[in-house]
Amino acid sequence: MSFPAPDCPVFPLGHWSYLKDRVCQPEEGNSKWAVDNVPDIDRTYLGESSEPVFGRVPANAARILDLGCGRGGNARLLKARGQSVDGVTLSASEAKEAARHCAKVYVHDLETGLPPMAAGQHYDAVICSHVLEHIAYPDRMLADIRARLAPSGVLIVALPNLMLWKSRLRLLLGKFEYTDSGLMDRTHIRWYSFASARRLLEAQGFTVVEASVGGGLPLGPLRRVLPGRLAAPLDRAACRLMPGLLGYEMLYVARVAPNPGAT
Repeated sequence: MSFPAPDCPVFPLGHWSYLKDRVCQPEEGNSKWAVDNVPDIDRTYLGESSEPVFGRVPANAARILDLGCGRGGNARLLKARGQSVDGVTLSASEAKEAARHCAKVYVHDLETGLPPMAAGQHYDAVICSHVLEHIAYPDRMLADIRARLAPSGVLIVALPNLMLWKSRLRLLLGKFEYTDSGLMDRTHIRWYSFASARRLLEAQGFTVVEASVGGGLPLGPLRRVLPGRLAAPLDRAACRLMPGLLGYEMLYVARVAPNPGAT
């Protein structure tokens, strides 16, 4: 499985606090989505699928919930292999596009947890890709996810890594500047390290069954002359040894802990 290039930008879900408690409700008939008093948001994100995330969705997962679904990039691929996806986005514009690929799209601020759903609605997989960094208080959302996961369901989380070597160097030099995308995206309000993200999931009643990163050695110009058959295994080995230093994207697969109350 290949990861995108380290310099590839991340297009995350935005966070606007004024949308709290305003949730999409299904309309009469067969409409996939409707917005109840939710202002449209001009800023939408590409919502392209992520291979590391997509590759970890079980092929036998019948019902999937994609948080921060964007325009439905993940849903498009999952639907093509026969899986049903519900999406959640903060943008009504994104919802219109995502509805082409999702069974249902909720326009909802995840700061308040998951949107209201039918009693007994459970999912075999929940995708939470580049969302947690936009949530000030993720406890409620994670508790809702835990309640909505099927007994054998998985939570797939992707996050940017604050402690990437480039970021450490910038912080050491006193640089803390927001940007339009990537790690220091202007809409990020929380940052995580490889260890702290895992602790968050475990504290919320999940058992992490896989923790990995996408990244590589800072080889600079040497990467242009080093054969790929040598660079790739070096990158993989280095990321396993020093994930918190070399990983630009952190990836976790988790299940509900056998006894969440004891976590």
